[in-house]
Amino acid sequence: MEYFNASDFLLLTADLPVIDVRSPSEFAAGHIPSAVNVPLFADDERAIVGTIYKQKGQQSAMDKGMEFVEPKMAALANAAKSIAIGDKVGVYCWRGGMRSNRTAWWFEENGLQCSVLTGGYKAYRNWALQDFGKPKNLVVLDGPTGSGKTEILHALKAAGEQIIDIEGFANHKGSAFGGIGLGKQPSSQQFQNDLHHELAQLDTEKRIWIEREGMTVGKVYLPQPLWHKMRESTAVAIEVPLSVRVERLVKDYGSAPKDLLENSIRKLQQKLGGQNMNAALELLKENELDEVAKVLLNYYDKRYSFSKEKYLERKPLIIELDSNDANVNAKRLITLANENGL
Repeated sequence: MEYFNASDFLLLTADLPVIDVRSPSEFAAGHIPSAVNVPLFADDERAIVGTIYKQKGQQSAMDKGMEFVEPKMAALANAAKSIAIGDKVGVYCWRGGMRSNRTAWWFEENGLQCSVLTGGYKAYRNWALQDFGKPKNLVVLDGPTGSGKTEILHALKAAGEQIIDIEGFANHKGSAFGGIGLGKQPSSQQFQNDLHHELAQLDTEKRIWIEREGMTVGKVYLPQPLWHKMRESTAVAIEVPLSVRVERLVKDYGSAPKDLLENSIRKLQQKLGGQNMNAALELLKENELDEVAKVLLNYYDKRYSFSKEKYLERKPLIIELDSNDANVNAKRLITLANENGL
């Protein structure tokens, strides 16, 4: 059995399958992206053991835990063997305590070689959050709603640039309409873990493009070190004609069910004002989608101007993009970045 700190353990996961022995609810709240859940305790069992620990102490809790685990031991070992590659597997629990140590011991008794994460998932989270401050050259892609930032971001990647797609990992486009058609979002922890996994694949000494977002994207939160890094980084603000933005929004959302669009508009009542909200709803009923987009963009553009002034610590570079071709626009952004030493 070998023990590794968080950074070394994560390096191993490129080739080493990893087992998370925490309960299913702990795993669902957040886990190392490559991990497989082989829980030592079910959720109700973990709750019982925790209560006994508080009321009667460690030994009583351990005795109850063994009562739960003993009937599962053969199944746990078989599960680990089915996951292991070359008889090797990584193991972690919450704090790197008894759950991971006892489980790793049992796996080794059954012929496996185990690498254990020192400090467990908690140590991994602390290390990962600090690691978000590591990139030396973030370039923040900014621009008003409907300007095609995400499309451009992926065109940048296709052109060989490094990117982080926050909205992709959040499974949300960041507005009141951002969740339409995308399904459930991950937990904030898992969103951050997945972001970190992506960051770990990049060269943090070189340029990395990232779209400017608020502190929250839908229901998930950006890691604070990354948020602060984005605020202090150089931003490139794209300016796109209103007609192009309206066209893109209608294309992206026009085919969505009308009831979902209506619900999203109603969410903005306090910010739009009753009169503008009612106007947008009436236009939606008449299927005047271009006009709906214009009403909404009037609000979103004011919000964009305010947030740009408030949250960007440096004056952004501004570039006007007349083309609706993301690949053309990506090339222009690369040229601008190179000319300005970004």
